[in-house]
Amino acid sequence: HVQLVESGGGLVQSGRSLRLSCAASGKTYYNYCMAWFRQAPGKEREGVAAFYLGPGTTYLADSVKGRFTISRDNAKNTLYLEMNSLGPEDTAMYYCAAGPMTSRADVLSAQMYHFWGQGTQVTVS
Repeated sequence: HVQLVESGGGLVQSGRSLRLSCAASGKTYYNYCMAWFRQAPGKEREGVAAFYLGPGTTYLADSVKGRFTISRDNAKNTLYLEMNSLGPEDTAMYYCAAGPMTSRADVLSAQMYHFWGQGTQVTVS
């Protein structure tokens, strides 16, 4: 069982940056992925970025490429999402997720992830 706790959200002006953190407790395995999803009111949950733990491979949604970076501190078992050039379209609840890799085609699909955090709100004005 993996527990995930997000932090770092807040209110920020357009064009500014934020860094989200996701602290994981419990066992995360070599074949696990950890990811960031977001959900805006009235919209479906969207996969933003994923990190395949063993190889260290990262995946980014087209909507955030060039602006967001996903990384992980192995020693701290913590996942990060560095978000730059934020715009109102990035306003959402951001969730951290973890689960075993099943297919690279599904790394940004919620169905692949078994464990979820409670979320942290990001609001861009």
